[in-house]
Amino acid sequence: MSILTDVQQLFMCLIEPWLMIGLSITYIPSTIADLISSGNYGKLFSPSAFGEELFGNLWVTLGPQAKAGAEPVVVPLLEGKVSGGRVHNHVVSTPVHGTVLEVGAGSGMWADVLARIHRNASSENGEKEGLRSRKGESGRGKSGITKIYGIEPNPISAATLRKRVKDVGLGDVYEVVPVGIEDVTNPNSWEGKIEPGSVDCIVGIRCMCSIPDPKENIEHLYKLLKPGGTWYVFEHVKTTRGFPIMPLYQRECFDPVPRGGRLVTNPIG
Repeated sequence: MSILTDVQQLFMCLIEPWLMIGLSITYIPSTIADLISSGNYGKLFSPSAFGEELFGNLWVTLGPQAKAGAEPVVVPLLEGKVSGGRVHNHVVSTPVHGTVLEVGAGSGMWADVLARIHRNASSENGEKEGLRSRKGESGRGKSGITKIYGIEPNPISAATLRKRVKDVGLGDVYEVVPVGIEDVTNPNSWEGKIEPGSVDCIVGIRCMCSIPDPKENIEHLYKLLKPGGTWYVFEHVKTTRGFPIMPLYQRECFDPVPRGGRLVTNPIG
């Protein structure tokens, strides 16, 4: 049975890029019509700009599906229930807490999950404080989420993100950072500044594949973490197995698919 399952998984991995290519083609006419109606004629003649628009339209359909497929791992990861690459039914590591930096927040796909973790932690902390008060004790553990910075340089996505975080009840703790990673510490680039060594947790979910100069920017992000801080990562990475067939297949079949600048062969692993 395990061999059959492995074969089925391999088959799905091999045909996935072709399914995405086929689906993206069906969005070309509506993307062209949208650009013409909005007067953005220049994007019709720019492959990169048109690809961004096409992916944006495509992601309206694929986004919820991608989230549903990732939730069984991502939610436990953020709740501190993942260790050694395995999901557990109880807390085995540190959940997301304190000052959180969400990289590539997009339109707020994971905002509802962060909101739920924030609410649950606040409720649990309130119960613990009440118990300590009744016992005449004092003490404090992890305090749950106190601040979230959502990095999203795309102005359209950033605007949607602002509305999304308010809708899920994070308006009081979530601040949208409308610049790239390299500018989060620069107060001249936006209205705030994130100091080095001030972040408890970094959350990156399928976003590092789209950042420029990954090595440099990842090092920059690490400098923002406090000593002992945690980085929660869920990414697709460049394959090194099955040489030379699988790396070649990944590069030639996956990367040409319009994904808004995302490259699954980006060396982030």
